[in-house]
Amino acid sequence: MSAPAAPPESNVHTMKKTTFALFFGNRGFFPASVIAGAREEMQRELNALGHDVLMLDAEATRHGAVETPTEGAVYANFLRAHRGEFGGIIVCLPNFGDENGAVAALKDADVPIWIQAYPDDFDKMGPALRRDSFCGKISIMDVFRQVGIKFTALKPHTVRPGSQAFRKNIDEFDRTCQVANGIRGMVVGAIGARTTPFKTVRIDEVALQRHGITVETFDMSDIFQRMRAVSPSTPAWSAKAEGLRNYAAWDGVPANAFDNIVRLGVTLDDLRAEAHLDALAIRCWTEIQAEMGISPCVAMGMLNDEGMASACEVDIGNAVAMKALHLASYDAVGLLDWNNNYEDEDDKCILFHCGPMPASMMDGKGRITDHEILLTTLGAGVSYGCNQGRIRPMDITFSSLMTDEGRVKMYLGQGRITADPVPANFFGVAGVAEIDKLQDVLLHIGINGHRHHVSITPGCVQEPLREALGHYLGFDIALPQA
Repeated sequence: MSAPAAPPESNVHTMKKTTFALFFGNRGFFPASVIAGAREEMQRELNALGHDVLMLDAEATRHGAVETPTEGAVYANFLRAHRGEFGGIIVCLPNFGDENGAVAALKDADVPIWIQAYPDDFDKMGPALRRDSFCGKISIMDVFRQVGIKFTALKPHTVRPGSQAFRKNIDEFDRTCQVANGIRGMVVGAIGARTTPFKTVRIDEVALQRHGITVETFDMSDIFQRMRAVSPSTPAWSAKAEGLRNYAAWDGVPANAFDNIVRLGVTLDDLRAEAHLDALAIRCWTEIQAEMGISPCVAMGMLNDEGMASACEVDIGNAVAMKALHLASYDAVGLLDWNNNYEDEDDKCILFHCGPMPASMMDGKGRITDHEILLTTLGAGVSYGCNQGRIRPMDITFSSLMTDEGRVKMYLGQGRITADPVPANFFGVAGVAEIDKLQDVLLHIGINGHRHHVSITPGCVQEPLREALGHYLGFDIALPQA
């Protein structure tokens, strides 16, 4: 079996951008004329950036804005009527904005809130035209903090819709909303028991549950039974087989191994749909090699390219971290080992795993191989499925998640995969990472008991992750590079 030379692109770009509910603040002795302009301008600019919006009818309150607690109650009812239709709220302050009305409107919002204030124009500072949103934003943030309403504040303090700074703010807030809403309520499927030697991936499921993350467990024997029940005559088998053939190079792979990898892919798809799973953590050795004669790496890589985070070695914590990275980046995500030094360079290391990286993050088409480490103990021909290749050069955001004494803890950082060579005889999929203050990162990992695994995604999305996971969801977030 053969395939084209280039790997497929990730299909996670099909994620829908956040729908925002727009709130317009008002204070009566400031010019109300700016409200109508802001309603039109905010909707136009957000639509142009790919976001749907919900707005209170202009006739529901004075100017469709909120000043008094009574108007705030009208807006709160509007949010309740549309709950589930929006993922974030933008508090737009065309003028000063009243704190009491805003509190009444948003105290039960339960989604991320960004406070945006219009700038004043230097030639429009008289009583008839001035806005004073600069001051009003500080006042609303102050009172929100007093009453416990969580909110997001971004730089610059005032920002004009349509500006480059506004577009950057919207992009960051959108990613914050994606992570906060996607992680709270997520379900992780743990397939198989943690293998005994890997105490490094132990996790406190109750601590995760208290942050809205559910873990559902599935026995490997059930997975094997499901795999054997998959018929090659079904459309699901045919579609998965075609996808896998195009996903990697299969020259030399036995037909029975390919068939079982297809069966595994179909089984994981079915399980994902039945249990409404958002991520997977899979026991990937050695039962699946002994029972089914395969390694699950390439099937997991495909899932990671689809935004279905799939972690090796039943690493539930990193399955959550991977999902968060995917939500923040709108891109594929992979799991690797912190594996080797890179000669004497303190800020470089080799990241490696056996082959479950998404193809879109690899430098060219991967090649399906036997598991060169396991074959030393299991023998040849019973562990095909590793997608061997190299990670392409790119900027990355990295993370890992653990639980400790009832707390959920993560570190976040940014770096890049370089074009530096990895030895030709290096098994699996690998790349050289260049990370500023890498030695501090590794020291933090070791001292604090973090995993030998690290999750990565393309792009620099550390800040929305920190805001969503630390501020809104209450995880303990560390930035070892700071």
